[in-house]
Amino acid sequence: MTACERLLRTHRPADGPLRVLAASGQLGYGIPADALERGLQRRPHVIGCDMGSIDPGPHYLGSGTMAAPAAMVRRDLELVLAAARALDIPLVIGSAGTAGAAPHLDATVALIRSIAQEKGLQFRLTTVHSDLQAEQVLEALADGQLDPIGPMPLPTPDEVRECSHIVGQCGTETLARALQTPTDVLVAGRACDTAIFATLPEMLGYPTALCLHMAKIVECTSLCCRPAGRDAMLAELDMEGFTLESMNPLAHATPASVAAHALYEQADPLEVDEPTGTLLLRDARYEALDGHRTRVSGAGFRPRAQPTLKIEGAAPIGARCVLLAGVADPTLLACLPQVLAAVEDKVRQLVPGAWSVHSHIYGQGAVAPLPDARHGQHEAGLVIEFLAPDAALSRTAAGVFKQNLLHHGYPGRVSTAGNLAFAFTPSEIDAGTAYRFVLYHVMRDACLGDIFQVRSHMIGTPSLH
Repeated sequence: MTACERLLRTHRPADGPLRVLAASGQLGYGIPADALERGLQRRPHVIGCDMGSIDPGPHYLGSGTMAAPAAMVRRDLELVLAAARALDIPLVIGSAGTAGAAPHLDATVALIRSIAQEKGLQFRLTTVHSDLQAEQVLEALADGQLDPIGPMPLPTPDEVRECSHIVGQCGTETLARALQTPTDVLVAGRACDTAIFATLPEMLGYPTALCLHMAKIVECTSLCCRPAGRDAMLAELDMEGFTLESMNPLAHATPASVAAHALYEQADPLEVDEPTGTLLLRDARYEALDGHRTRVSGAGFRPRAQPTLKIEGAAPIGARCVLLAGVADPTLLACLPQVLAAVEDKVRQLVPGAWSVHSHIYGQGAVAPLPDARHGQHEAGLVIEFLAPDAALSRTAAGVFKQNLLHHGYPGRVSTAGNLAFAFTPSEIDAGTAYRFVLYHVMRDACLGDIFQVRSHMIGTPSLH
């Protein structure tokens, strides 16, 4: 019998609290081993790990590569795999390999196979593939079934076809289907963060509202604590609420810190949209049990008639070269945007081709718009990116731009050189292929069973005696 089968058959809410251990908020950036060990000593019923996010931008989805360092990904995977198999409890990992597309899932499964072989582990692995084909999105676009999230425009058919990878974000309904298969370890492609931690509790009969509220908080591990950290977080869930406790004795889950986490990544802290409905937090209560633990209760839930599907897609926009520099001349600082525009005009006469330049002036509003009166008076940093169809053209544009900017004559200039400082040599840095989001939309009336493919694998082989 697999770990998941055993839990679903033997645990009932009346038996006592369900112990959910959140081991990582983004697997691959270092799981503190001492806190994880403290969590394992509490005998959790399930271990969950979020492995990805769209937060790092479109590059990882577009390129199919992982954001986290490979050595750390392997280390963290080894820690949680060994822990789950030692306790014979389910391990649920979501958003495999950062963005959850097929290359990310394949690379994650390959690492799991390698670790299992090295450690002599044998278990049943279930995977959820989250990829969509362009034609599925084009059909939804033609039928008026795509709704932008935020300021995203509707894509054109050609833009959809240009996407190198398109994924759908699966929720609890899909992970429940996957967990109904005999499994010890579940690894999903792109997944809603809360689904990783809420699905098994909901399948066991705990209230949906409490499952999702608990998951919303613990998916970031000890980020909800003071001081915030990345340590493993333990939630003890019952039919009336849940208790939160960091496995770092110096990180405390207080009512204020836990309640504040409801603001994290949310436009409305009282209503949190999930694929299957809306989590209602207006009546949520946060009570200190002691200086280290907080008890949470009172959440509600408004279900949808049909789950929604968030889709994400990224397309290449060209080769990127980046020029890093700094300015400390007050005369140049006063006219820097105008100088950059004049240099661009000059360089376009020298370097033909379909290249573009994007200047980010740190100290004058690169992070957020600033009025002139608040612009940096002492110095400013320049991050100037060049995009072109190929690396040679972007590098050429950057190099010529650099030299012309270095010697550009602006009103009031005192010295003919030394007005621009460079962080590195060479000052032009190749930054690989650049990508942009084409899809960041909700697909209505999507057939989730056709999109998310569930597959079963046997990992490791029994030893011969």
